[in-house]
Amino acid sequence: MSPKLSSQRELKGIGYELFIGALSILSILNLILIFIFSGDPNVQTVLTVINAIVFPIFLGDFFYRLFTAESRTGYFFRGFGWADLLSSLPFQNMKILRLFRLWRVVRLFAEFGVRNLVKEFITQRAQNALLTVGFLVLCVLEFGALSVLRAESASADANITSAADALWWTYVTITTVGYGDRFPVTNSGRLVGIFVMTAGVGLFGTLSGFLANSFLAPPKKRDDDEAAAGDAADPKARLAALKRMIEEQEESTARLKAQLEEIDKLL
Repeated sequence: MSPKLSSQRELKGIGYELFIGALSILSILNLILIFIFSGDPNVQTVLTVINAIVFPIFLGDFFYRLFTAESRTGYFFRGFGWADLLSSLPFQNMKILRLFRLWRVVRLFAEFGVRNLVKEFITQRAQNALLTVGFLVLCVLEFGALSVLRAESASADANITSAADALWWTYVTITTVGYGDRFPVTNSGRLVGIFVMTAGVGLFGTLSGFLANSFLAPPKKRDDDEAAAGDAADPKARLAALKRMIEEQEESTARLKAQLEEIDKLL
């Protein structure tokens, strides 16, 4: 197997790889923010909560890749699986190893080709919607909470004064519930609220459409002709399909000859 085909076989789906790559970038950015705002306990708390949400996702990704790899030892030692495992553990100093995960995704995409990447992502956009929405909700939750904390810190009348308040307000605003127990009182805080509300309407509207399509849409039928058309771009798959057709034709011919011989004997 050529290195290019081997690399492409490592792909777990374009949407999934983009999701993991984006999470890797976000987690590395959070490491930088933790260092920059080391003296702000509220910022530290927000980033810790986001990292706690991301931690099981990365750990699940490691086990998913391990159990679906063609060679588990090859993935662990030559495919930087050890770095995936260490970076998935809840240790601050190990998170920098997520650079290896990001590098692998970039390498795979470079070998897969930008045109094929965009085409595949658009073709599978319904399946990728859930991952895209999940990542964007996480981004809005983090940066919405950080932004409203910064905006409200200048007001003595602010009721969003802690990381817990900011995360709670951001989440209920994203979901368009809006309890009203926490709300921005500054103009800059209200601008943040406008952004979070608008993003929440769009994201959860997309999520609702995805769920409705998943549960209510009739199952798609795919016959042998459609499958052959889908594999037409792959010469090996096309050759295998033609060989199967020839074998089926030969078996059918052999059965007809056997029936003709039986009838001939009776006559």
